[in-house]
Amino acid sequence: MGRRPGVPALRATPPVPTGPGATPYRERMRYDRIPSHSPRTSPASGSSRDTTLPGGAGTADAPASAVLPTVRRPYAAAFRALICAAAVTGIVIDLAVGSPLRVLSYFTVQSNLLVAVAFGWSAVRAWRGRPPLPARVTGGVLLYISITGLVFHLVLANSSSGFSMTGDQTVAVTGWRTVSNQLLHTVTPLAAALDWLLLTRPGGLRPRHAAQWLLYPLAYFAFALIRGALLSPGTTARYPYPFLDVAQHGYAGVLTNAVVFGLAFYVLALTITGLDHVRPCLRGPENRISSPGASGLK
Repeated sequence: MGRRPGVPALRATPPVPTGPGATPYRERMRYDRIPSHSPRTSPASGSSRDTTLPGGAGTADAPASAVLPTVRRPYAAAFRALICAAAVTGIVIDLAVGSPLRVLSYFTVQSNLLVAVAFGWSAVRAWRGRPPLPARVTGGVLLYISITGLVFHLVLANSSSGFSMTGDQTVAVTGWRTVSNQLLHTVTPLAAALDWLLLTRPGGLRPRHAAQWLLYPLAYFAFALIRGALLSPGTTARYPYPFLDVAQHGYAGVLTNAVVFGLAFYVLALTITGLDHVRPCLRGPENRISSPGASGLK
């Protein structure tokens, strides 16, 4: 009887071997389906995509992480662990010597909490040889801690700024507060900037990130006003910063201050994204601590 064109001819089923050492039929059928030219290679690149099964019986697809060696970055991990420790130490000191709820209401403490989480997580990933955190995340943390450092040194600690807190006894810098003040306002901002310049691959940030990062300062502005409205007049640190003090400047004045600071923060965010595309790559690709396509904290 003839067969229709295009229909392959049926092969007779080979006899199933029996006896000691015989390969089960189903296992032989599975091995027979594997091409004899294994490991398979890509026609375009010729690179191997398979690994040999145990005993050399055949090949099976394997993820790249199972083939490529893990590159650990101990120096980056150690530096980021120190940054995390500095932020945690400053926060713990402030919590120990002040009212926890009041301490946690400051942008300084909140931004340093973000630093502790981001750099602690990044230190673990660098130590284990994992990919870096997304550039959008690390760039946002850099912006927030930069705001903390710049606003403190240029505005709050500047007696001629009009919003100085140097004479405020509720935040008097004495004793252990001197240590936490330097850690949270100077050490962590500078260390985060150094990490970005020396250990982070450039080119991962986009202009749209600058607007996205402002969502947190905007949310903090709303939080500060709502908190101040809920607290009774005369409460210590009712408004965390002088430029947010509705009792002193009124809502119109506070809104004006918010617009001015918001525009300054946006310019700073755009500056960070712009510098990210022009700053040099200080190490060659062979010495970088992440793959060429990665960005963010390495």
